[in-house]
Amino acid sequence: MAVIANPKAFLEALFHTAVAAADPAKVLAANLPEKPKGRTVVLGAGKGAAQMAQVFEKLWDGPLSGAVVTRYGYAAPCERIEVLEAAHPLPDENGLTASRRLLKEVSGLTEEDLVVALICGGGSALLPLPAGDLTLDDEVAVNKALLSSGAPISAMNAIRKHVSGIKGGRLAAAAWPAKVVSLVVSDIPGDDPALVASGPTIPDRSTREDALRLIERYRLDLPEKVMAFIRSEASAAPDPSDTKFRRNDIRLVASAAVSLEAAAERARAAGIEAVILSDAMEGEAREVGRIHAAIAREVVARDHPFRKPVLILSGGETTVTIRGKGKGGRNTEFLLSLALGIDGAGGISALAADTDGIDGSEDNAGAFANSSTISRLASAGMDGAAFLDRNDAWTAFDAIGDIFKPGPTGTNVNDFRAILVQ
Repeated sequence: MAVIANPKAFLEALFHTAVAAADPAKVLAANLPEKPKGRTVVLGAGKGAAQMAQVFEKLWDGPLSGAVVTRYGYAAPCERIEVLEAAHPLPDENGLTASRRLLKEVSGLTEEDLVVALICGGGSALLPLPAGDLTLDDEVAVNKALLSSGAPISAMNAIRKHVSGIKGGRLAAAAWPAKVVSLVVSDIPGDDPALVASGPTIPDRSTREDALRLIERYRLDLPEKVMAFIRSEASAAPDPSDTKFRRNDIRLVASAAVSLEAAAERARAAGIEAVILSDAMEGEAREVGRIHAAIAREVVARDHPFRKPVLILSGGETTVTIRGKGKGGRNTEFLLSLALGIDGAGGISALAADTDGIDGSEDNAGAFANSSTISRLASAGMDGAAFLDRNDAWTAFDAIGDIFKPGPTGTNVNDFRAILVQ
């Protein structure tokens, strides 16, 4: 029976294996489109867009031009594609400038031209372009309300596209009659490419009526000006059946499923059986944490539903309903809830982290926890449950030295959760 002497190092190695499986250098080469007779224009948005552009430049044997936008601090040097930076998770003026720049890049193209769209998670915030008479402040208000609502990412993006002049396929429509090939790194549970970055080049079938139902379901308090716009016909998004999109091509080049399987194979090579619960988990981070804790405790106590030693993996994107004013993100919140659930149950170690390298608004990807996390917090005079109540998981893990900070990874295939039970 294999024994992992250093669980923290083992879990970190698995994270890097999962990230490597979604490395643009690995996934783009097999997905290059045919060269056009005319121009090649490269566009992109997301936390890994600059790294995707850098790789694409090296792989593309021919002339090209274009621009991509990424989060501040996530840029990568490119020679022919301009890399712009903007704010995330709340949009700013630089994001507005970037959106206008991308639309300008596709202006006046012909049917002999090719647009290559490099799309990954984070692009929704990085591409603000208020529709109609809405302002950037209005779009920021929408994002603030969504981020604190607990709504799943699919609901968020269905609403976002109805207040945008670039999302929901509008960028691709602006590029017509050029062909658009979208190379998508999915951070969306279920891997619907139209939902990644709110689908600037990929329309979906959600309607403004759907958006209004979601606003009601999640009790979003949006400015009346925004509500009036969504109720109006002006908010209607492009229809996927429109002939403008007929020639377009969509390729999912990386996803959580592939990354989790890569981590599972590495664990098995080390003598640890691995199981993947799901690559598309959603729900409140603290509730998902409790469920994972219950499974891990069952394995410790009864070797059920899995025999130990075992690595339990899951992906997807949880959400956090803001109740307090602490620091953290969905992965640290998940992990603090899990730590409360496994307190005192020996032999359990865990890592939860966002594969893009940033969890929430801080500079960490996530954190580590084990069966002693809550008792170590107590020894430091800290009540783990109280920190969870006020959404302050980052402060708790930082106090005991268990923050995980790998830095920007250059890709984004959603959350990575790994629980080792020995």
